[in-house]
Amino acid sequence: MPSNILLPVGVVVGVILLTPIVVNAFLKDVEAGEIRLVSWLNGKLKIFRGPCKAVVVPVFTVSRVIPAQAINVDIEITDQTADLDPNGFPAPVKVTVRASAIVSVGEDDAMVNTAANKFFSKPPQEQLSTLTDVLSSAGRRAINLLRHDQLFNSKSSVAVKSLAREASDEQVSEGTGTAVTTTAGTALTLDQGEDDELAVIIKEACSRELLDLGLSFNSLNIKAVLSEVADARRRESAARAEASADVVQAQEQQRARIAQLEAEEKINDQERALKTQIAANGAAIARAEAERQAAIREQREAELRASQITQAQADADQNVIALEAEGRAQAAHIRLVAEAEAEAIREKARALQEAGQIYLELRKLELAPELAQEVANALGKGQFINFGSGASSAASSGSDDVMRVVQTLMAAQVITGQGIRAPSGNDASSGKVEVTSRGAKVPG
Repeated sequence: MPSNILLPVGVVVGVILLTPIVVNAFLKDVEAGEIRLVSWLNGKLKIFRGPCKAVVVPVFTVSRVIPAQAINVDIEITDQTADLDPNGFPAPVKVTVRASAIVSVGEDDAMVNTAANKFFSKPPQEQLSTLTDVLSSAGRRAINLLRHDQLFNSKSSVAVKSLAREASDEQVSEGTGTAVTTTAGTALTLDQGEDDELAVIIKEACSRELLDLGLSFNSLNIKAVLSEVADARRRESAARAEASADVVQAQEQQRARIAQLEAEEKINDQERALKTQIAANGAAIARAEAERQAAIREQREAELRASQITQAQADADQNVIALEAEGRAQAAHIRLVAEAEAEAIREKARALQEAGQIYLELRKLELAPELAQEVANALGKGQFINFGSGASSAASSGSDDVMRVVQTLMAAQVITGQGIRAPSGNDASSGKVEVTSRGAKVPG
């Protein structure tokens, strides 16, 4: 019984242990970036692209692994261009092209098989040398077909079309009709927007050779195109650019200076306008102040005139009132004096009237000496005596006239209360006594 149990257990354990070994013997891992080619006895080829599992049967199959990564090849080509001088004679320019190409195994199974048999069957160093030779030869042919200016120009479809036509004719002469179609397609691709003529020509020139190796051309990057002419032109361009930069800088400095001067001029104009406005405002303020002062002065003068006029009017009214009062007082005084004198005269007259002839006789006696002296002086200074005709004598007539005059004077003196007034100088000096037919007349 125990032996019967151990047998199945041993079989199960054996199956479990042998299954991974058998599977590992028939299934091979294909890593990423690898391609495994499996060939059977009947000649059937199986290609497995990693990552995957490849069925490999020992004794019945043969397998091989090739890399599927892209291959990067750096090349440096030095050759001469196809330039011509103005007379049409060759004038090649030596150039050096540095490029980087990327190739990889073709996509279809036939190209993979070709790459495995023709390219990857070689040692790695020989593989790199083969790619370098293919790309370099294609690059030299391209340089020999292009002019110097075309190497530094991004697009020139006409030249590329002619080069593609020449390459097509060359390939037709070799009996590769399919390559002609490829060349025409490349020219069409270039005409539709390829940027670098050199890259397109190199790619077209080496595509057939790479195809024979089972490889496909992925891309070509032209890193640099070097030449003495290009260096000279580059230096000239650099000098011209530097000169242009200096000119531009000078122009910018000039424009900046002009802008600064214009800004300063605008600022000066604004400051001048501001100062002018300030001066105008100051003048307006001064005029307003002067007008205000004038108005105040006129107001004060008017007030002063009004006060002076009022004061003068008041003074005049006061003076008029004073004068009127003084005049009334003087008139009253004069009236009083006149009334008093009149009253005195009336009293004197009344007294004379009452006294009568007695008072006159007394006055005559009082004034007789003075009167006699005055009459004697007047008669002594007389110049002539007019004796008129009449019944009485001249002497009696003259004495009567003299007496009347004396009486009149005495009456006046009595009335006025003054003595006998001596005649004035002129009257005394003249001493004229006029005696007429009516009697003697004493002037004065």
